[in-house]
Amino acid sequence: MRRIRITLSYDGTDFHGWQVQPGLPTVQQALEDVLVKLEGVPVSVAGSGRTDAGVHALAQVAAFTLTNRIPCDNLRRALNRSLPPSVRILSAQEAAPTFHPRFDATAKTYEYRIHRQEMLDPFRFRYVHHHPFALNEKLMSETARLFEGEHDFSAFAASDERDLLGHSKVRRIFSSQLHQVPEGLVYRVRGSGFLKHMVRNIVGFLIETGKGNMTPERLQRLLTPGCHEKAGFAAPAKGLFLISVDYSDTL
Repeated sequence: MRRIRITLSYDGTDFHGWQVQPGLPTVQQALEDVLVKLEGVPVSVAGSGRTDAGVHALAQVAAFTLTNRIPCDNLRRALNRSLPPSVRILSAQEAAPTFHPRFDATAKTYEYRIHRQEMLDPFRFRYVHHHPFALNEKLMSETARLFEGEHDFSAFAASDERDLLGHSKVRRIFSSQLHQVPEGLVYRVRGSGFLKHMVRNIVGFLIETGKGNMTPERLQRLLTPGCHEKAGFAAPAKGLFLISVDYSDTL
């Protein structure tokens, strides 16, 4: 048996997220549909994490186990020939038998793109959130840094079926920065892990801060352990990209 680790990129517009959902197109399902033809039996694909419907990935990491001895580079080519053009395998390599792309990850980086100009190029519509209205970008940038550190992000998490397991919603954010770019704003965040809708809720909070509806003081209250309030507005999924997933050097 071989454990194969792949890095893939996808346009999430036409998918209902990463995770398999009955009767709906997902990235995980697209991979498993191709692999079953190659292996002759069902193949379970594990991802580094779930992405929401409409969210994109520049470098998602996944893994699966095969008996087929096809060389990794030939496997990459075979998968790309059969996958929809919105999904591409960037690399494939042998991994340790115990490798798990989610549980072995040490950090993930996401990026959210906000287009600030009055007119949006129709060919970019699927990949940015268009917000040409007045914003206090300086305050937004200052507030973004307040997410850094270890906090309880319950207020920034959407309801999840795994909530019943009682897992902690404390996460460590290594960096949280909002940058100005020629056509707008880019928010980039790197952390130990992320909850459902967490990045989109953070961006939504920053936008509301820029509009004058939220304050840094309100953020401090939302990040207080035991807070039962919710952050509120979630930014649209289409502006969000999974940029990279980090692992230790031994994997």
